[in-house]
Amino acid sequence: MTEEEMWQAVLRNDAEYDGIFFYAVKTTGIYCRPSCKSRPPKRENICFFENSEQARQAGFRPCKRCRSDLIDYQPMKQIAEHVKRKIETLYREQAKLSEEVNGFGVTERRIADIFKDEYGMTPKTYADKLRLDKAKQFLIKTDMKIIDIAYSVGFGSLSAFYRFFEKEMGITPSEFRKSHPI
Repeated sequence: MTEEEMWQAVLRNDAEYDGIFFYAVKTTGIYCRPSCKSRPPKRENICFFENSEQARQAGFRPCKRCRSDLIDYQPMKQIAEHVKRKIETLYREQAKLSEEVNGFGVTERRIADIFKDEYGMTPKTYADKLRLDKAKQFLIKTDMKIIDIAYSVGFGSLSAFYRFFEKEMGITPSEFRKSHPI
């Protein structure tokens, strides 16, 4: 690969070249991935390296923006995974879940977009799926009262649980239980 090809990849912020080479900026002392979103430096101020170790040995430090020191830096994936773990532990407690998610420093809308890109559904859809799966388990495997099941999976009222369950399953919780005897 020629230096001109590498330079063009840097100008395009081309992620396909990440891991193939790194570039360093002489004036800042920083080395980056080709996909780094920082403003492109002047061509005369950069040099290229085959790997991050060579850049470090030449005296450059990793970029804090593209995290050129990490092999697999995927902040959006990490956010999505963190949200998923929070949902799995707090899906029964919607207010607490919302509070926790708001503490990420990212808007709810952005979190929903990140989560959907990673998992193909919104955080609310995922939480609803968990609630429905748990409710079905309780209905099939226990003799708990339906109202107790509703509260245990995070519903504030029996009527809200019935509406949700019937919308998702096409039958009421009572009918579901009858069709799946213990």
